[in-house]
Amino acid sequence: MQEVLHYPRLDTVLMVESALKDTDLAISKNELLRRLPKQVMRPTLNVIIDYLEEKGLVMVGEKGVLWVHNESPKMRKLLEESVDAS
Repeated sequence: MQEVLHYPRLDTVLMVESALKDTDLAISKNELLRRLPKQVMRPTLNVIIDYLEEKGLVMVGEKGVLWVHNESPKMRKLLEESVDAS
């Protein structure tokens, strides 16, 4: 586990959540940083994405980050089988 130097504020977490919800397909971290209305440091973004993944809100794979929270359990299982979630 990495040592966290700076924990994100709630408004930053909500901003990243909103940006991920607005995308239809997986988005790379670089593209996500470009789409955010405020500048976010890469390590801070990584902490947020790790948190969202741990809570089951996003999946991280080869093609990027995908918001999956509103998906049904059956759809989530299919996504996990079809996407390399490593």
